[in-house]
Amino acid sequence: MTAHSDPFEDLPGGLMIWVLIASEMLVFGAGLAAFLAMRITDPAGFLAAQAALHPGRAGVNTCVLVTSGLAAALAARAGLEARRAQARCWLAAAAGLGVVFLAIKSSEFADLVAQGISTETHVFFTFYYLLTGFHAAHVVAGIVLLAALGLRCRAEAVEAGCAFWHMVDLVWVLLFPVLYLLP
Repeated sequence: MTAHSDPFEDLPGGLMIWVLIASEMLVFGAGLAAFLAMRITDPAGFLAAQAALHPGRAGVNTCVLVTSGLAAALAARAGLEARRAQARCWLAAAAGLGVVFLAIKSSEFADLVAQGISTETHVFFTFYYLLTGFHAAHVVAGIVLLAALGLRCRAEAVEAGCAFWHMVDLVWVLLFPVLYLLP
């Protein structure tokens, strides 16, 4: 080890992807903190609004997204081991599961809208649509990123893209219990 070694050179994907991930986590964390602060002001209203959600679908979506994270991890490993064909297959699987996630989330949004539930219905739904919609936008970005990574399949880039995808997974793992399960 040299006296001038870069402490960030061993970060998977490089420093900038981690700056992006940290900033995104701060944004989602602020949204969740604001949601929880508002929940304290109207616990009964939040609980009643929460009853309109579909925790079963959200639970399935959690399994789908966590499984996609496994596929992304396997893609990163295959990329690092120079198994490009396998990396591409795992990237496709992760992206495909991301599409499944979006399809399930879209059906939930459509059901809520059909019930006349909008951001104006209750502050719970303002936060619900904001947080889950912003997350869905990240899922779309992640799917595009995973697909692009599959084209060139360079190990460092795959590793960085998969780190972003894991952030998307982590955000959902935080949103799911707070929005759907918190009594």
